[in-house]
Amino acid sequence: MRVATRVASPARLVTVRAHAKINLDLRVLGTRPDGFHELRTVFQALALHDTIECVPRAGPFAIECEAAGVPLDGSNLVWRAAESLWRALRRDGAVRDVLVRLHKRIPLQGGLGGGSTDAAATLLALAHAWRVPLRPNQLVDVAATLGADVPFFLSGGTALGLGRGDEIYPLADLPRHWVVLLIPGFGVATVDAYGWYDSERDPARGPMVREAQYVPGPWPSRAAQMINDLEAPIARHHPEIEQMKTALRRAGALAAAMSGSGSTVFGLFQKRSDAVLAVERLSGSGWRVILTESLGRGEYSRRSRPVRQTS
Repeated sequence: MRVATRVASPARLVTVRAHAKINLDLRVLGTRPDGFHELRTVFQALALHDTIECVPRAGPFAIECEAAGVPLDGSNLVWRAAESLWRALRRDGAVRDVLVRLHKRIPLQGGLGGGSTDAAATLLALAHAWRVPLRPNQLVDVAATLGADVPFFLSGGTALGLGRGDEIYPLADLPRHWVVLLIPGFGVATVDAYGWYDSERDPARGPMVREAQYVPGPWPSRAAQMINDLEAPIARHHPEIEQMKTALRRAGALAAAMSGSGSTVFGLFQKRSDAVLAVERLSGSGWRVILTESLGRGEYSRRSRPVRQTS
């Protein structure tokens, strides 16, 4: 991507919501020549969100975050997003004159896309803060270099992800569902999840069992059968995954599954009252419980729109 622009400090503070996601379906189709896994997944955006603030400040680029365990250096996707956009704009030297404050609510290593959505929100916020007129496909090109699911968070809603998960095709929005998230006391690194999956695919271990769970309602449910190919191998290492699914079903969930590479397990509810009751029943379980809701593409776009404020 080439965009000619002069170097200028942002004149205003820009705030963007960075929304979480769940995977309504996740199939691993094989291993690609580049070493990544070929995926077919259905993403669903959630109301749960982090908040990214890009604050004009003279000096080197920096990240601030009060949440424990969040890196504040170049290993953070927020930092990499800023660097990638800076280079794409052909600006000289290191990123400077902006501070990113990250207000974290999405659990770490939970399969909810927290790092990826923060990166996408950073791209949107900095493009507005630096007053750079970028076309959507230009931002998508930068986003794809940062991570497989980063492009999804530029559009949200319900979407099919192909390739590494970075080829995004909008689907009919899932009708509004209330979503109860259960977060255990452990996280799952993506590299571990796929490593365990690959070992499960060893022919000597036999075929993996898939359990289809159809989402009720008029939405084209066959697009997402609530199957996650990563779930069984992760549950072999963390049996708590199955315990959380069972607990959600007993609490009234229409369907329950692990999101992404874990460790979060989610349950779907059509009525808020049922979801609230489930939260009450699960609050003493020892797991962290979060109530949120699905977001359609239009609502996602409205809530994720960068907001400029006078600094």
